[in-house]
Amino acid sequence: MIQVTSDIGDVINQMISEIKEMKKKWILAVSLALVLVTAVLPGCGSDTYTDLEEQIQEIYTASQQSGIWVTGEGKVTAVPDIAILRLGIEAQETSVAVAQTKAADGMDKVMTALTNNEVAMKDIQTQQFSIRRVTKWDREKEEEIIIGFQVTNMVTAKIRDIDKVGSVIDAAAEVGGDLTRIDSISFSVDDPSAYYEEAREKAMADAKAKAEQLAGLAGMTLGTVTYISEGIQVSAPGYQPGVFMPERAVAAAPTTISPGETEIRLNLQVAYAIIGLSQRK
Repeated sequence: MIQVTSDIGDVINQMISEIKEMKKKWILAVSLALVLVTAVLPGCGSDTYTDLEEQIQEIYTASQQSGIWVTGEGKVTAVPDIAILRLGIEAQETSVAVAQTKAADGMDKVMTALTNNEVAMKDIQTQQFSIRRVTKWDREKEEEIIIGFQVTNMVTAKIRDIDKVGSVIDAAAEVGGDLTRIDSISFSVDDPSAYYEEAREKAMADAKAKAEQLAGLAGMTLGTVTYISEGIQVSAPGYQPGVFMPERAVAAAPTTISPGETEIRLNLQVAYAIIGLSQRK
């Protein structure tokens, strides 16, 4: 029994030594060491178990803190192929019933205008529906009084044909009349996966170049990658006119919308091992 315990202790010590020399495999080695310690060594005394656990934790901490950590950035420019239009109807009357009826009628017309311009029902989603009191302060009575009720119904419509964005806006404004509200327009890419791949390659190359420079300045050699974390940012041009007032656009020229370009940024946080670090200590 003593001989077996001694052999196991030798194995664990050898594993600890290998972990120090091969940091890229520390996760697997530490896990295996912990399993062996838990399964075999309980009878060898708590001091032995504690010492080995402390050594393993020390190696784990050193592995987390060592190496070179850099952030690489990849940028790709894409032409948007979809537009997201936020629009709807807002009606105000002295009673809820009348306001709701006018809003429902106006929204039915707007929905028809959208579908007539080839906007699919699956691409139309309700974003806001509200009924609220409209009040004002009565100075004589020194109290707030209700003067009406406002019903708002807003949707987002995904327009897959960029060339029809202006036509969709004009059609909605025409049928909705004075009740029409257009909050914003944003542009995006329906399937950005190919752009992400290109940006990812550029970010990785950027990270490697930075890490190689840092390693060279420190007089060391860059090792293998030990950690990667990704973050994506999409900077899309957006047109936000606020509230569209149709009465101001009577006899106006057709609406012209330009999608511009969308910039996709992808950041990678990358950690590299350093070859020869232990020899410098």
